[in-house]
Parts: sequence; C-alpha cells; structure tokens
Amino acid sequence: MSSPDLTDAEREAVINVLHTPSLSMGPQIQAFEQAVCHYTGAKHAIGVNAGTSGLHLCIRAAGVGPGDLVITTPFSFVASTNVILFEQAIPVFVDVDPLTGNIDPDQVRAAAEDLARGGNHARKWLPRSGVDGQPPRLRAILPVDVFGQPVDMDPIRDVARTHGLKIIEDSCEAIGGRYKDTPAGTLGDFGVFAFYPNKQMTTGEGGVIVTNHDEAADFMRALRNQGRSPGDTWLQHTHLGYNYRLDEMSAALGCVQISRLDEMLARREQVAEWYRDRLDEIPGVQTPYISPHTTRMSWFVYVVRFEEGIERDAVSQALKARGIPNRPYFIPIHLQPYMVERFGYREGDFPVTEDLGRRGLALPFSGVMPEEHVEQVCRALQEVLNRES
Repeated sequence: MSSPDLTDAEREAVINVLHTPSLSMGPQIQAFEQAVCHYTGAKHAIGVNAGTSGLHLCIRAAGVGPGDLVITTPFSFVASTNVILFEQAIPVFVDVDPLTGNIDPDQVRAAAEDLARGGNHARKWLPRSGVDGQPPRLRAILPVDVFGQPVDMDPIRDVARTHGLKIIEDSCEAIGGRYKDTPAGTLGDFGVFAFYPNKQMTTGEGGVIVTNHDEAADFMRALRNQGRSPGDTWLQHTHLGYNYRLDEMSAALGCVQISRLDEMLARREQVAEWYRDRLDEIPGVQTPYISPHTTRMSWFVYVVRFEEGIERDAVSQALKARGIPNRPYFIPIHLQPYMVERFGYREGDFPVTEDLGRRGLALPFSGVMPEEHVEQVCRALQEVLNRES
C-alpha cells in the first residue's frame, strides 16, 4: 500500500546513534523536538513512541477522567476513540461532512449545546448503553484531520470557548497540512502527529505532541517517562505514568525526515495529481475533495469513493486478483464489535460515516511511487469497473 521515503542520510543518522552509548532520552530526542517546534511554530514538542500514546497523554493533560464526555468522530482509525476509553471516559460521536469526511462543526455545536442543557436534550447524543445515571460532564473535543485534510477548526474553537472545553487535535494523518494558512495540529490546546512507516514522514514507530501550554507540556513529559517529574530520581515517580518514550534511533531518523518534509509532501502531491488526472476520466469514481479552508493538503492516503450501484468490495477483490493492493477506509468506529457490545451502536446511527465507509477504497500511494505505477493501478481499476458494469 505504501513505501517510506528514505535516503542514505536517514540510514547514516541511525547508524551514528548506534556508535554512541545513548540509545534513549539523549540528544537526538531533544534535537527532534526542537525541529518539530521550528517546523510547526509550537512552543513545546514531546516525542512519544506512537501517535496513540500522544493522544492518550493529551487526554490525561486535558483532565478527562472516568465518566467524562469527549465529542469526537466515528470516521477515523480506532485509536482516536480508544484513548478516551483508556481513561474510562465516554466518546460522544457526531457525524461527518460528506465531502471531506471530517467532523461536522454544526453537529459539534449542537451536541455541546444539548449536553449543556442536560435531560433529554443530552441523552439523544449519548450511546444506548454504557452511560449510567445523569449525563456526566463534557470535557473536550477531539477532531481528526482525516486523510491529511485539516478540520474546519474555527467554528469548533468557538464551541470550545463557549463551553470551556479543551481541544485535542488528532493530526496524526496531517503533518504539514495547513488550515487557513495555519499549521494543522496547532489550532487546539494540543495536537498530535504520528510517524508510522506509511505516514508522510516516519520514525519507524513514533509520534509527537505539540502544545503552547507550559504546565501541560511538563506533565506529559513526565507521564511518557514512567511519571518522573523534574527533580525525581530514577526510582522516584511523582505521577502514574507510562513507558511512552521515543528512542534515540527513531528520533535521529525523525530529524532527517522532518528536514526533508516539504520536499516529501511535494512529491506526494505530485502522485495525487497523477491519480486525479487519470481517475477523473473514469466514470463512477470520485476523487478526494479539497476544502477551500485547506491551504495545504498533507496527502496521507489516496482514498476514492465509488458512486451508488458500484460494489466496493467486489472491486476491491478484483483489484487484488490483479496484484493491486487496496484497503477499505474507514470501517466506522461505532460498528467495531467491541463498540457495539459496550455501547449498543447499530447501523444507521451515523449515516454519513457509514456511507463513506461503504464507498471508500484506499489505493496504493506514497511519495516514491512512479507515474507508471499510478497508471497501472488506474488501468486495472478501469478494467474492473468495465467488467462490473
């Protein structure tokens, strides 16, 4: 589905670390965090071992606890909801924009207002089961920049200000993206980027939190390192923490990758343009929509949608038979088995999310993909659709 964009500079940086005695919490993580701050304009960057870990620390820093409510999206990778559940809080799903797949700001506002009013107004936003007694307190909003496109954040920020909520911006798929010329990940109280090998840049595994909040940054640095605060000795732990550290080899890889990020994003944009030009010629295939608010798309995956009447799963299998890997994006979170069992969700609860989940298919995509491979994928897709029609 994807290949990382690596050069000899990355390989040399990792090997150089292996010639030192510092393999964790050394100079490379500090250099990487400084580079992230420089790139995003954020005051603080906290390197962690995964985007999921970063989101979890943000949930803790936002003060979200057992029974609290967090407004979020069911159209995402499961990690954005799992981190809420880790703290025994309750996700409040709202549906998404049918064009971008990002959380619908109007529904965020409506949910926040109704939850503040309480009673039956609040209950209509809550799951059928898993919430006992009176609706608990709404604490935060966790929007997700789906497929590298920033969420329409201005109205969400208005909601957060009105109701005193924290914003945790899941930009794990959107480093380098810009909303109204502001970097994705810097529009809320906290932002998180992730660096799995299929991402725009990679550290192998890893992620980073960005924030301008001094106390929260210190708290999250302590939590990632087994809860050790400044002044603690090796076996002293001020907080209940985690081993969420990013190792020195990964940080060294990240230092080189972020220095090349704009170049790599430009290459991914070129591959996306090749896809768009070719796919626009194929009836029944919808290419990704770019919102006017998006001043820079950070291409993560390339997801097409099929018009009604085209069986996405049949197309998927036919492409695989031709040697073309592909993947549905996303299976709605509320329909995952553990969510159905715990909260009683059903098909039809979030119709836009479910429609996008049924019609979306991710095609092979990376910044190192040559034009002839794009042509091969598109030709195979056209042949499959011609046979299906």
